[in-house]
Amino acid sequence: MLARNLLYTGVTRGKRLVVLVGQRQALAIAVGNENARRRCSKLGEWLDGAEARSDRRP
Repeated sequence: MLARNLLYTGVTRGKRLVVLVGQRQALAIAVGNENARRRCSKLGEWLDGAEARSDRRP
Protein backbone atom coordinates (compact mmCIF):
# COMPACT_ATOMS: atom_id res chain seq x y z
CA MET A 1 0.00 0.00 0.00
CA LEU A 2 3.01 2.29 0.21
CA ALA A 3 2.81 3.35 -3.42
CA ARG A 4 3.45 6.81 -4.80
CA ASN A 5 0.36 6.77 -7.02
CA LEU A 6 -1.94 5.98 -4.09
CA LEU A 7 -0.39 8.71 -1.96
CA TYR A 8 -0.71 11.20 -4.83
CA THR A 9 -4.37 10.29 -5.35
CA GLY A 10 -5.15 10.68 -1.66
CA VAL A 11 -3.39 14.02 -1.33
CA THR A 12 -4.79 15.55 -4.51
CA ARG A 13 -8.40 14.67 -3.65
CA GLY A 14 -8.34 16.88 -0.57
CA LYS A 15 -10.45 20.00 -1.14
CA ARG A 16 -9.41 22.18 1.80
CA LEU A 17 -7.07 20.26 4.07
CA VAL A 18 -5.05 17.07 3.91
CA VAL A 19 -3.59 15.57 7.06
CA LEU A 20 -1.11 12.73 6.76
CA VAL A 21 -0.94 10.52 9.83
CA GLY A 22 1.82 7.97 10.13
CA GLN A 23 5.54 7.52 10.26
CA ARG A 24 7.88 9.73 8.26
CA GLN A 25 9.73 6.65 7.10
CA ALA A 26 6.52 5.17 5.64
CA LEU A 27 5.86 8.42 3.75
CA ALA A 28 9.43 8.40 2.42
CA ILE A 29 8.98 4.81 1.24
CA ALA A 30 5.72 5.71 -0.54
CA VAL A 31 7.24 8.75 -2.23
CA GLY A 32 10.25 6.75 -3.40
CA ASN A 33 8.22 3.76 -4.59
CA GLU A 34 7.60 4.09 -8.33
CA ASN A 35 6.54 0.46 -8.74
CA ALA A 36 2.82 0.59 -9.37
CA ARG A 37 0.91 -2.49 -10.37
CA ARG A 38 -0.81 -2.40 -13.70
CA ARG A 39 -4.54 -2.23 -13.15
CA CYS A 40 -6.63 -4.63 -15.17
CA SER A 41 -9.78 -2.80 -16.16
CA LYS A 42 -11.88 -2.23 -19.25
CA LEU A 43 -11.56 1.55 -19.01
CA GLY A 44 -9.29 1.75 -22.07
CA GLU A 45 -11.69 -0.36 -24.11
CA TRP A 46 -14.66 1.74 -22.99
CA LEU A 47 -12.88 4.96 -23.88
CA ASP A 48 -11.84 3.59 -27.28
CA GLY A 49 -15.45 2.58 -27.93
CA ALA A 50 -16.76 6.00 -26.91
CA GLU A 51 -14.23 7.70 -29.18
CA ALA A 52 -15.22 5.50 -32.11
CA ARG A 53 -18.91 6.27 -31.53
CA SER A 54 -18.26 10.02 -31.36
CA ASP A 55 -16.37 9.87 -34.68
CA ARG A 56 -19.50 8.55 -36.42
CA ARG A 57 -21.72 11.40 -35.29
CA PRO A 58 -22.52 14.11 -37.85
